[in-house]
Amino acid sequence: MMTPIESKKSNRLLSLDALRGYTIAGMIIVNTPGSGAHVYEPLQHASWNGLTPTDLVFPFFLFIMGVSVVLSMRKQVNGSVPNRKVWVHLGTRVLKIFAVGLFLNLWYQFDFENIRIAGVLQRIAIVYGVCAAIFLLSSWRIQAWITGGLLVGYTALMLWVPVPLDEVNQAALETGTIVRSHGTMESVEVEAHGEHFLNANLQPATNLGAWIDRKFLPGKRYEVNWDPEGLFSTFPAMATGLLGLLAGAILASALNGSEKINRLFLMGVGCLVIGIAWSWLSPINKNLWSSSFVLVSGGCSILGLATCMLIADEWGYQKWAFVGKVFGSNAIVAYTLAGMLWVVMQFQIPLLGVTVQSGWMDGLMAIGVAPKLASFGYAVFYTTFIFALVYPLYRRRIFVKL
Repeated sequence: MMTPIESKKSNRLLSLDALRGYTIAGMIIVNTPGSGAHVYEPLQHASWNGLTPTDLVFPFFLFIMGVSVVLSMRKQVNGSVPNRKVWVHLGTRVLKIFAVGLFLNLWYQFDFENIRIAGVLQRIAIVYGVCAAIFLLSSWRIQAWITGGLLVGYTALMLWVPVPLDEVNQAALETGTIVRSHGTMESVEVEAHGEHFLNANLQPATNLGAWIDRKFLPGKRYEVNWDPEGLFSTFPAMATGLLGLLAGAILASALNGSEKINRLFLMGVGCLVIGIAWSWLSPINKNLWSSSFVLVSGGCSILGLATCMLIADEWGYQKWAFVGKVFGSNAIVAYTLAGMLWVVMQFQIPLLGVTVQSGWMDGLMAIGVAPKLASFGYAVFYTTFIFALVYPLYRRRIFVKL
């Protein structure tokens, strides 16, 4: 006998597609303000330690991706698709997503000498590949142990492994400052550990992850001295995807719909409680993708999924999900279009001498609209514009999958 959620496949996918779609819409809104100088605080990332709603957007997407792996790859686990075909498809998809990320970093000048290798889609590709491979090769119990191992191991290494001295760390030791993006200076407090190391620390630019980025990450970095999507912090980001696998295991179980939702709520609250407790040891920090950040953001993601399922699947209220489903059905397309056309919006309009973005801001501020409201209005306008581009794909049942 099929459970309520399993008997209504479209309803189940509606919950996940809606959450994915609203997450993508959130990504576009926070990435495309009318003016970076005028942004409401909840729409900004925390400068270092701390958490804002904006900081939850990326981990939400990685979590949703983990859930999707379980729901889309169950046949492969059951052996209905030849192993070689599965692995070729997986590897090809990872490369495609990574390549689109590189394309967006290059767009539109294609300056290969200053290319940024790291990025949002690049991290998504890596986490997807690792999580899918782990799903194909292990049970949910092993996945839970791997998740815990990543979180404990990352925290231990960041807290207790001395950081080798290089030019950046030496300057921080001597001056008490580091350089961040756009050349801004920030104070840090670091201590020497012998002649060639700093004490382990969780401060910007001088932590172990930042040193690994400078030493091993090729290409340009988003920050001057590290990258928020850098090498070392990708490991705890994998744990975010693995939490999605564990939540997906609940969805794929033989439990009925209400039991699945209850389990998700319990799992989400548990992650939040453990994450808050963990933050006493290692602060919640998106730049570092700290283990406490993984658990708190993961808990919020799980509760978000459970809430969507409760409203759409159990209570039957589904009209609210329409916009999310349109975005979610072609999430990568929406994100890619947003990244490409954002650059186009910076071009000056012939004869007018302004860009769409600057014209919007100048026009609204001239009639007395508050700068932050005008900036937010532009983000909403731009997100609506992207929606108008992907809606015809949804209406024609065209779903682009890399």
